[in-house]
Amino acid sequence: MNSPRTTLYRDKHNGKIMGVCAGIADYTGVNVFWVRLATIALTFGLGWPIMAYFIAGFFLNKKPPHLYRDESEQKYWQSVRQSPKRTAREIRASFRDIDRRLAAVEHHYVSSNPRLTAEIERLR
Repeated sequence: MNSPRTTLYRDKHNGKIMGVCAGIADYTGVNVFWVRLATIALTFGLGWPIMAYFIAGFFLNKKPPHLYRDESEQKYWQSVRQSPKRTAREIRASFRDIDRRLAAVEHHYVSSNPRLTAEIERLR
């Protein structure tokens, strides 16, 4: 089952008719104006997108209130949906950086405290 933050919803709060374009904009991180413009252009060009819009409006769930704590969390989940591999790579890089910094702190305290160094060696 998908996380609520990785699911496509209708966004009635920011929507004009059924909230489908606003939901797609929230899901992808694209400005809702461009999603609406593309929908209108495709409808005039192809005709069938208007049917797809109403079908999506009928079947998609309404976006839960307070899905994100703040805008930074919303941007994070949009990046996860756009490129999960890139997001995982960025998280791994952040953990490696934290690990490197913790090792530097440990080295600093251990090297400046011979008693602590002896205690750590005794525990190994």
